[in-house]
Amino acid sequence: MLADGRALRLLIIIQFVSMGAMEMSGPFWPLQIQHLLGPEGAGYTALLSAMVYAGPMLAAMLLTPMWGRLGDRTGHKPMIVRALLALALCQGLAAITLDPWLLVGIRVMQGALAGFLAAAQAYALACCDSSRRGQTLARLQSATAVGSLIGPVLGGWLMDVSGFALLCYGATVICLLCALGSFFLPADKARTSKKKAVEPVALPKGWLGGILLVIVLIQAAKMMPQSFYALYVANILHAPSWLIGATYAASAATLAISAPLWGRLFDRWQPTHTLRVIEGVAWLCALTLAATALANEWLGFLVSRLVWGIWQGALLPVAYALIANTISVNKQGFALGLGNSAAKAGALLGVVLGGLGMGLVGLAHSFWLVALTYAIAAIGIRWVRSFNATPDRSTLSPHTYHN
Repeated sequence: MLADGRALRLLIIIQFVSMGAMEMSGPFWPLQIQHLLGPEGAGYTALLSAMVYAGPMLAAMLLTPMWGRLGDRTGHKPMIVRALLALALCQGLAAITLDPWLLVGIRVMQGALAGFLAAAQAYALACCDSSRRGQTLARLQSATAVGSLIGPVLGGWLMDVSGFALLCYGATVICLLCALGSFFLPADKARTSKKKAVEPVALPKGWLGGILLVIVLIQAAKMMPQSFYALYVANILHAPSWLIGATYAASAATLAISAPLWGRLFDRWQPTHTLRVIEGVAWLCALTLAATALANEWLGFLVSRLVWGIWQGALLPVAYALIANTISVNKQGFALGLGNSAAKAGALLGVVLGGLGMGLVGLAHSFWLVALTYAIAAIGIRWVRSFNATPDRSTLSPHTYHN
């Protein structure tokens, strides 16, 4: 049986490897759809290319809380194993299907059956000390960021070498190995923690809903550039193709480095102070994206991307930690499932708004809309802070503040 520290390290490795495997195919679904449709079905390429990304997001958004609730009842380790096996199955099916519509259906099934991130978060919180929740969730977020950074690079190489099918088979094998590795995780404390739970304190009305709204807003702002990023760098900055990848990866790299550092800081603070700092970080994101919009050469653009990644490390992982610190132990899987659903909703909203915004204001001004979204997020955080203005609640330690 692994000790908690070793179990967390194994979980972080599993998350890094499995997320990298899933991201290997990330950029290439539209190419496979185009290949399967052929010239006679070219008119459906745009529709199916949108559905192949939006479908799993919608399915995960609706069903992840259900998997989290099931994990609260049965333990989160079985949910980790189940999710990894489901990912392996869907990647294997994607490798052999010759029908583009069925490929979209497989992707929807993948989103519906997965729920790995929420299960991993809930499991990690069951293993870690309550004073290190923010740091633990941030380390998981860093693992996801690094995996998402390396996965597409490896996937591109496999795509060039042998095509889409081998890429999916590779992801299948990796997810199966991760599922096998997860059997070495000790059973989590989800079922026994009820006996140890601190008596919950009533939350201010609307607190959890407000945190979920914050997640939607910050994730929407983060994902907005996805729709126009490559076009902007190529057509506005006139940068070479390699710089598109380099500048895109820059923010993920600084996020991976900064998230654990932010997590250590936020573990020391009360929820009210944490929200105050997050509000300030959202304003810093708005200013940084304004600098991105003003950059007229690639070096300044790259610097703004690096700085943006630093601020990103203080947002989504800390929002999850706030949920964990203010929800009773026996409901954490469901609550984190809601948090992940909110992140999926924000990602979907951001991609849609980015595409619409590019059409409304033009490619050259698109990053101003991202800055505006962060400003709206900061105002939303200020609104959530107003829920917790009562003095007796604001003096509570973040590690005894439950619901």
